[in-house]
Amino acid sequence: MSHTIFVRNMSKHTQEFEVHGWNNNQNIHVGAGKTWNINAPDGSSGAIIALHDGHEGEQAEITKKGFMGNDFIDMSNIVGAGGNMIVQQVNKPWTRKGDPLFMQHLNNAWHKASDATKRSLDRCVHRDGHGNVTRIDAIKDYPQLEAFVRTFADGKTYIGVGAWNGSPGNDNDNHQSSAAEGNTDILVTYNDGDATPQSPEVAPVMHNFQAPQIVQRNITSAKVQGPGIILRNHTSHKQQYAFYNNYWNGNGTAGANFDHPDPIVTVNANDSHFVSLPESFKGRVQRGTQLPATWAEFQISASNDGAAHGDISLQQGCDGAATISATDGSGQKNGFNWDILKDAPEAAIQKKPDGTRALATTVGNWMSGPNQAAIEWEQKKVGQQRAYIVGGTGVPDVASKNKCLAVDFF
Repeated sequence: MSHTIFVRNMSKHTQEFEVHGWNNNQNIHVGAGKTWNINAPDGSSGAIIALHDGHEGEQAEITKKGFMGNDFIDMSNIVGAGGNMIVQQVNKPWTRKGDPLFMQHLNNAWHKASDATKRSLDRCVHRDGHGNVTRIDAIKDYPQLEAFVRTFADGKTYIGVGAWNGSPGNDNDNHQSSAAEGNTDILVTYNDGDATPQSPEVAPVMHNFQAPQIVQRNITSAKVQGPGIILRNHTSHKQQYAFYNNYWNGNGTAGANFDHPDPIVTVNANDSHFVSLPESFKGRVQRGTQLPATWAEFQISASNDGAAHGDISLQQGCDGAATISATDGSGQKNGFNWDILKDAPEAAIQKKPDGTRALATTVGNWMSGPNQAAIEWEQKKVGQQRAYIVGGTGVPDVASKNKCLAVDFF
C-alpha cells in the first residue's frame, strides 16, 4: 500500500527541493502557494530537502510504516538552513516536528550574539547587505554552530548527529526520531515566514486505517480568560480535579507535590471550567487526590519562550483517558481518549483507597514498585508517543503561546 507526501510551498516564490527515496530521486520545483504530491509506498524511507542557492538546507526525514506499523518523521537542520519547514502526519498536528519560525529565531539570536560569537561563526553564517541571516552551512561541520543553534532551537529540530556509530547523541535530538501515530499521509510545509500549516491542511485522501474507538461527548468549552487551564469533564458524573504545584523545579527534574493540592475544582458532568493559575505554576492536574491517577503535567509560562507547555503521564497510574491541547489556535494536542481500563489484565490493576479501579504505577512510589503488567498494557494500548509511560523521551510536548492549555478527562 502507498500513501501520499504533500510538499506544500507557502512562500511567494518557487522553491526547489531535493527528493531522496521517491520520485526517482529527481528534484521538484514547487510553485508559490502550490502543493506537490509524492507517492510513498509503505516501508519506504527518504527525505525532502529544501535548496537555497544550490545549498542543502532544512530537511524532512520520513519512514513510512516503520517499526510497529508507525510512520517515523523528523525535521533536521544538520546539513544547513535557509528557510522554515515542518513535517507532520496529515490532520494530526500533535505529530508535528520542526520550528515553523526557525529562520526568524536564528536571526534574532544572531543579532543578540556577542561580537566574539559572531566572529567564531563568520564562515558558516551567511548574511545579506543589512546584516540579516539568509542561510547557515551544515551544522555537523561546525561545533560552534551547533552550540549556537541549540540556544534557540534545542528540542524543536534535529541539530546534531544524534545517536550514531556508538555515540549516544543528544537526548533532544534523539527525541525528534520518535514514532508518529500509525501509518497515514504526510504533510511537509515550507515558508520564508511562518511554516505552520493552514486549515484545511490538505484535501482528504481515503486509506484503510481504523483509529481506536473513542469516547464522543458534546461539550461547550469554557472561554480562555488568561493564564490557566480549561478543564473539560467528558464523564456522566460530577468530578473533582486537584491541581498540584511542584515543590521545586530543576533542569529536567522536579519535586512532585503529593499532599498539598491547590486548588481543587469541581466540574459538572459533560461540562467545562476555566481555572486561573499564576504564571509561575509548574505541576499537574488529576482526578481527585488519590493515586493511582492519570496526570496532565504542565507549566503556564516556560522560561525559554513564555508559552504554556504540557503532556500526559501514566507513570503514577491511569484512572482514565486524558488529552492536553493548545488553545492558541495552533491545533497542538496529545494524549488519548479511549478506555484502556475495561479489558486490562488484573495483574496491571491497583485500586485506589476509595475502591476505584485503576492501572498501577509504572515507575513505583511509596506504595509499590513498578508494575510490569501495567507497563506492557499501556505500551500496547497507548504508546510512548501519546503519554509518558516509563519516563525518558518520545512524548511530543504541547505548547500554547497564550499561556492556556485545555485538559480533557474521559
